Amino acid sequence: MQINTPDWVKHSVFYQIFPDRFARSIPTHQNWLLDVPLEDWNAPPTFHGYKGGNLWGVIEKLDYLQNLGINAIYINPIFSSASNHRYHTLDYYQVDPLLGGEEAFTSLLKEVHRRKIKLVLDGTFNHASRGFYFFNDIIENGQKSPWIDWFKIQGWPLAPYDGSRPANYASWNDHRALPEFNTDHPGVREYIMRVAEYWIKLGADGWRLDSADYIKTPGFWQEFRERVKAINPEAYIVGEIPIDASEWLDGTQFDGVSSLPFLIATTAFVVGDRQVKGHFKEYAPPPPADAAEYGEKINDLLKLYPWEIQLTQLNGINNHDTARLIDVAEGDRSSLYLATLLLFTFPGAPCIYYGDEVGLTGGYDPECRKGFPDPEEWDRDTLEYHRQLITLRHTHAALRIGEYQTLYAEGQVYIFARILQAEILVIAVNAGNETAKVSIQLSLSSKPQQVLFTYGFGEANWSDEAAQTSLNFTLAPRSGLILG
Repeated sequence: MQINTPDWVKHSVFYQIFPDRFARSIPTHQNWLLDVPLEDWNAPPTFHGYKGGNLWGVIEKLDYLQNLGINAIYINPIFSSASNHRYHTLDYYQVDPLLGGEEAFTSLLKEVHRRKIKLVLDGTFNHASRGFYFFNDIIENGQKSPWIDWFKIQGWPLAPYDGSRPANYASWNDHRALPEFNTDHPGVREYIMRVAEYWIKLGADGWRLDSADYIKTPGFWQEFRERVKAINPEAYIVGEIPIDASEWLDGTQFDGVSSLPFLIATTAFVVGDRQVKGHFKEYAPPPPADAAEYGEKINDLLKLYPWEIQLTQLNGINNHDTARLIDVAEGDRSSLYLATLLLFTFPGAPCIYYGDEVGLTGGYDPECRKGFPDPEEWDRDTLEYHRQLITLRHTHAALRIGEYQTLYAEGQVYIFARILQAEILVIAVNAGNETAKVSIQLSLSSKPQQVLFTYGFGEANWSDEAAQTSLNFTLAPRSGLILG
């Protein structure tokens, strides 16, 4: 079976925006709507407080993102919701008024597309919210509601707000604020399909599908793909699947997934015993890994899915659900830098979680969702580091679509190549605390000689002895380089 994925994704650098926390702007004609009481932007975030970031603010930041080299945005949910993260959907057809409504969304679409930037929306279709019209009707009218079969009602009376009583309906992770859809019901299925079509027709460039593995209805995601792709064959469909996504990546459902194996393996290798917490409160940090273990995990990951799909994975080193890597590493900048280097040289689309590029910190939710800092608070070295890596990825096709080949994995030194026809880039990382000298005997079609990028101190040279060609590295502790 031939697998088709959107070509543009392979050449994209994504930026994830949590809209309530990224940027805020109030146009004069919406002052009546957006001039409301809010949490202080720079105060520590809370679970339920709004800071008022909106789509007008995103528009004002597009020049910044474009100059950074971003050419695709994944934005957390924008539909009306009674939560700052907007995963509690009230109305799938309405852009949240606090974000500026559909007028702001239409303006955002126009502005991103004018800059050749793609925009991928976040869809939560496993569950809605207590305030979602169809579920609210059940709350109001009980067993006489016409929409009973749209949800998984288990008994009466329903208790959507009283935690001392059984909820009597299925909800996401038993969170009664999030009633689960009955996606086996043809009306529910059609409703969701039409929502998906509506926003693609308006111009959105794809869907990131929250908790996609929770929907078990046979054929559901196959139909979702068929209907979305019928409108825009280049629309990106990416599911949130935590670990092994093989059953969803057969070419008939998703183009890729946002998953955890790359994040976990990379954290274990470059952060190692510097981890003071896991990315998730519920799980211990992964055990420190040496280069051989890292190489094994990465190569196992690259064997899991067809290559065409590997190139359209959505990879990151943290996101809105995780403690930021800089906090996991207790502020160790080298951990952030080495993980970012590995991210931007790995197959699949790299995704920067807003603020990582300027050194934004944050522990477990809600700390990982801080307000984007003012320019005087930016870590300019970290910003320049990201800018250089983004430029390199855009410049060298081998970093985007080239074959991945591990060359060396011993101790704390990991070296690999990205190869695309005559273009060969070699990436070397020393995650250890001591200077490493490494010599590898190689037979490559060409010899990359120029150090294109370095973090810390590193140098490389070729030598020919006894008919053998060797590539020799000297790598300072906690350093990395790209040879091209």
